[in-house]
Amino acid sequence: MKIANIYYNNRKCASVSSGDGFHIIDAGLLKVDLKGDLDIDFILANNLLEKIQGKEREIVDSTPPLPESSFRYLPVVNNPEKILMVAINYYGHLKEQHREPPLQPLFFTRMRNSLIAHMEPILKPKVSQMVDWEGEVGVIIGQRTKYINRKNYEDYIAGYTLANDISFRDLQIKTDREGKRFTDWVPGKTLDSSFPLGPVLITKDEVGDIYSRKLTLKVNGRTEQDSLVDDMVFKIDVLMENISRGITLKPGDVISTGTPGGVAYYNRRNFLNKDDKVEVSLGNLATLRNPVIAEN
Repeated sequence: MKIANIYYNNRKCASVSSGDGFHIIDAGLLKVDLKGDLDIDFILANNLLEKIQGKEREIVDSTPPLPESSFRYLPVVNNPEKILMVAINYYGHLKEQHREPPLQPLFFTRMRNSLIAHMEPILKPKVSQMVDWEGEVGVIIGQRTKYINRKNYEDYIAGYTLANDISFRDLQIKTDREGKRFTDWVPGKTLDSSFPLGPVLITKDEVGDIYSRKLTLKVNGRTEQDSLVDDMVFKIDVLMENISRGITLKPGDVISTGTPGGVAYYNRRNFLNKDDKVEVSLGNLATLRNPVIAEN
């Protein structure tokens, strides 16, 4: 099943994807006490995803598909408590930096101000001229958990999505007084409107073997990143086991699992500019598209 957060008729809605379009999920069909909007955040917080999967055919058959012109996409989760990012987690990305693999997963975080949806514009800010792309697979947490055993990590995954870890290299990579390079994570990674996430949450059964899937990124139609997800240094079970040591993961939290080789900074590509169009795809399952605009 593929499920999206959309804004339709002045409200946030969760909708199921079919070949014809998106079908809004009716709260009455789920028999839930709803005081706000029925979005993916509510579904995950109330453990309703499996119930919706069981009623997927009924939802599609009972509601007409919406034309894309009638709604706008929202991030696949609107208000994650945590957006957890993984650094240098693909062998191809290590190779282009001439680095050895780390001994354990390296994490950093993003903030909610950076989160945008499918088709929303990436903001090229006044303060950076080196705006880079990083296509990634996102894991959406479905169950509250802590101290995960990697053997049953999948029990806590609601599904997968696509992400673009937009990076501001001239703000991220700096040099100290002794000439040593260091990373400044906050300005380098979490400026406004710099983390596209979506367009859909794809359930585990729909994805199948995530490691057999191709992760690709295109800029203006040109392929810049193209890798099997299997090129990860630390697989998702290890990532979840490590990050949950002392940190409670909650429904709707995001783990973005790292990027393959092919970023602009290490390959002498032009950085992103106004009017560029970026696409991140997971095989034929989904494509996350975003234009680039310049900050006024």
